[in-house]
Amino acid sequence: MILADIVPPAFFAQQAEWVLWALAGAAIALLVVGADRAVGAAAKLAGALGMSKVIIGATVVSLGTTSPEAAVSVNAAIKGDADLALGNGVGSIICDTALIFGLACLIARVPKDRFVLNRHGWLKVAVGAILTLASLGLWWAAGDIHNVLMPRWMGAALLGGLVVYLYLSVRWSRRHPQMVPEEASAAMKADHKAARAVGNLLMLVAGLALVVGGSELMVGSMKEVCVRHRVPPAVIAVTFVAFGTSLPELVTAIASVLKGHADIMVGNIIGADILNVLFVIGASATAMPLHIEPVFFTFLLPTMMLVLILFRLFISADGPSFRRWHGALLLAVYAAFTAGTVALGIQK
Repeated sequence: MILADIVPPAFFAQQAEWVLWALAGAAIALLVVGADRAVGAAAKLAGALGMSKVIIGATVVSLGTTSPEAAVSVNAAIKGDADLALGNGVGSIICDTALIFGLACLIARVPKDRFVLNRHGWLKVAVGAILTLASLGLWWAAGDIHNVLMPRWMGAALLGGLVVYLYLSVRWSRRHPQMVPEEASAAMKADHKAARAVGNLLMLVAGLALVVGGSELMVGSMKEVCVRHRVPPAVIAVTFVAFGTSLPELVTAIASVLKGHADIMVGNIIGADILNVLFVIGASATAMPLHIEPVFFTFLLPTMMLVLILFRLFISADGPSFRRWHGALLLAVYAAFTAGTVALGIQK
């Protein structure tokens, strides 16, 4: 049974608006809790590979924290809501870098791991550029900005890029000068006793189940709110839904910074943005061809590239850590982006 059959649209249409918002809030809770459980279990199972904390953040943790975006976007694509599917992926990239990373830079010192940033940092910009250029190519081929469709083969190509990214991450991790501390490695190896391994696997499955359930509630409730208020789905997708599904990254970032593990946060943000293109949008387009609305060309994709380029420039700046003004500038960009999104929604 596909996700679209779990909760029929008629259920949401029959609810009062406050109930719809309550369901959306419950969906966010399910997404956050599910992602947290999935990440914890996956990290224990994968930690024995001996990867550094930054690489783990860019791969294992990012796979878990982007699972809400993937679940919501694939669910939306199956239901024919391309605006929600693509908007959530692009909006999450903007939210992760401009809001979450910007906030982290303001509240604490965020060190620069040059080994990772000089590799994954460029990959982050590259996948964003690939998405933008591919979309522009599809617009040119269609000859009409109102009739642009991302085909399934392009989604499959992005998923192929995901395999390459994970391979490169594992390969680079073996060359990283800062490997997992011995005590942490020993603890992770101890977790590979049969009983604990089974427990971690069950926790991973349970966490992903919560993510899927939360995505169902999120898509259904927000779609109904859009219909009632005549708000373009793309507007809701890049604001409320993108922020809601990015909450795992936000929670992980704050916890990592407060506990003195900002390197995990940096890896998670970079990995999450790469996966939002290769995994989230790739899986969505593979499930169902995605219609690219004009607003993506005129506003959303340019904003995404601005945020990614700023992040890359901050990496190249002198100093062992990111500056607070870097975070302030990114937060200002996010505030302007949110205001522009709301303005576009009002105009429509």
